[in-house]
Amino acid sequence: MSILQRFNMSGSVAVITGGGRGIGRAIALAYAEAGADVVLAARTLADVEAVAEQVRSRGQRALAVTCDVNDAAQREAMISQAREQLGRITHLVNNAGGAGPNDPLKLSAERFEEILRFNVTSAYALCQLCVPHMRDARTGNVINITSGAARYAQTQFSAYGSAKAALTHLTRLLAQDFAPLVRVNAIAPGPILTDALNRVLPVEMREGMIKNTPLLSLGEPEDIAAAALYLASPASRWVTGKIIEVDGGAESSVWPG
Repeated sequence: MSILQRFNMSGSVAVITGGGRGIGRAIALAYAEAGADVVLAARTLADVEAVAEQVRSRGQRALAVTCDVNDAAQREAMISQAREQLGRITHLVNNAGGAGPNDPLKLSAERFEEILRFNVTSAYALCQLCVPHMRDARTGNVINITSGAARYAQTQFSAYGSAKAALTHLTRLLAQDFAPLVRVNAIAPGPILTDALNRVLPVEMREGMIKNTPLLSLGEPEDIAAAALYLASPASRWVTGKIIEVDGGAESSVWPG
């Protein structure tokens, strides 16, 4: 097998949460170009339907599904649809997640737990649903999208940072549980300039973020997609339980990616 063939994903079926925009969209299109069929899940159906059309234009099958990853019934329905319509599940990208800054003396314990459920419990639950199908296929791969915030010590991010730190270590632990048939890795993005962020990011903040990034530029969703392609493809067949930091060399909290 040539080195370029190691990045071929033909015959794969990937479930991608948060697949309608930004990083999720970029990963979906990268996988389609590499030969994978894609299941796109998000709360807004119009977003994933638009991406699904782009996947199909690349010659691959696509299924767009409305799914709130916090809802157990919706998670189960999505995986059931994926298996019925595309025949198998070999890849899972847990991309849905997020939270804003918080004051630890004002954020309620209930809201703290909601943030953990959104970023960590949903990924855990989707692994439970998908990994048996991967084992049936005798091949499988899980990628969790965590964050540089998992390792930065910064103010106002006790909830989000804790959630992403938990997801990071969950990645390492599940890699041990699911080996050898299923690999589990994570990507920790740094400051990524999505279209949504670009519309609201003040110029002075953007300039400060660039200045504090050694490579002197913000990341693009395609930078994360390239890492996700490597981790999903046979090119990384001997890699599991690892966290790939794609952050322009940042070693401080320039942005909660």
